[in-house]
Amino acid sequence: QVQLVESGGESVQTGGSLRLSCAASGFAFRVYHMGWFRQAPGKEREFVAWITRSGDSAVYADSVKGRFTISRDDAENTVYLQMNSLNPEDTAVYYCAATQRVFLSTNRDDWPHWGQGTQVTVSS
Repeated sequence: QVQLVESGGESVQTGGSLRLSCAASGFAFRVYHMGWFRQAPGKEREFVAWITRSGDSAVYADSVKGRFTISRDDAENTVYLQMNSLNPEDTAVYYCAATQRVFLSTNRDDWPHWGQGTQVTVSS
């Protein structure tokens, strides 16, 4: 079955950088679009970024545009999220997600496969 395992989350100071990884297994990774979402305490899970299965297109939430970069390595069945210029508002559990939907969506209900999440904490 589809398995997604995130890693790379940790505590950093404002202005720092982190790279999250999501290792995929149990499915044909290259035919899935991949995404990152996050959930802060007391808030809804929100879209962060997605990358198409071809890797030629990526979309970002306005709050992270210009600071975060999503990428994928199909040889390693891994999707990454490079996060720069982190601030306390980026503190959240970050989740990797996968979908085969033709039309991609920022709605979490349109992403059927999820990892367990990795905690990112940014202190001021």
